[in-house]
Amino acid sequence: MKIYQIYTHNDLRNFTYVLALADQTAIVIDPWDANEVVGFLEANQLTLKTIINTHEHWDHTQGNQALFDRYQCQVWAHANGKGKIPALSRTLEAGEVISIDTDFQLKVLDTPGHTFAHLCFVVLKQNAEIAVFTGDTLFNAGVGHCRSGDELTLYKTISEQFQTMDNSIVVYPGHDYLENNLRFTLNFEPNNSAANAWLNKVVAPEYQPGSLQTTIGDEKSFNTFMRLDNPTIIASLKLEQPSNKEVFLALRARRDRW
Repeated sequence: MKIYQIYTHNDLRNFTYVLALADQTAIVIDPWDANEVVGFLEANQLTLKTIINTHEHWDHTQGNQALFDRYQCQVWAHANGKGKIPALSRTLEAGEVISIDTDFQLKVLDTPGHTFAHLCFVVLKQNAEIAVFTGDTLFNAGVGHCRSGDELTLYKTISEQFQTMDNSIVVYPGHDYLENNLRFTLNFEPNNSAANAWLNKVVAPEYQPGSLQTTIGDEKSFNTFMRLDNPTIIASLKLEQPSNKEVFLALRARRDRW
């Protein structure tokens, strides 16, 4: 299996993912533009067999119907996406492990907070966790908004499911918000050397969205939402002896106004 991260060049800075399998079939995650996906598949001699939607928002599902009409593919998503996700044919549950190619599986995570119909997917190679598709739950250096969900629920998802992941796991998010998120980190933790180093990479003229991937270990070094006990962040927020939950909620509120 090979993972292709496609930057869609839209105002929302979406990523679409194509998983190319050994039998020349493909799985597409969160198709932004059906024509773009068809062009990629044809250029690589791939046939679409499955669409996976991380959640129901239109910018992650708008390619579904045209792709389904062309390929008669399956569409997988959260059960709470029924009636909201075009052409949905299979609902997935937390803990499912789905074999998708020789030596590769996807493990389903139920990850509410951004919405209550959100799934993330851990990639396993020979049963070892190597990557995770995070949709709009965990971004590079940030987390998703909660206008369709709940901030406390998102805190539980991040702290219980992502904070505990192995540092080596590669993060594949739903959007490229890396520069803005790093600047948010540096607003509260200006001496964060990791955030400064990554920001230098992102503002370099040669940077192209999708050309850099972070790991969970990287996220723990510069993502404020995974650094909730950091004294500099706490001082910047002007909180006195807060819990991790209180820091997260304060950061999420400030990010909404950033």
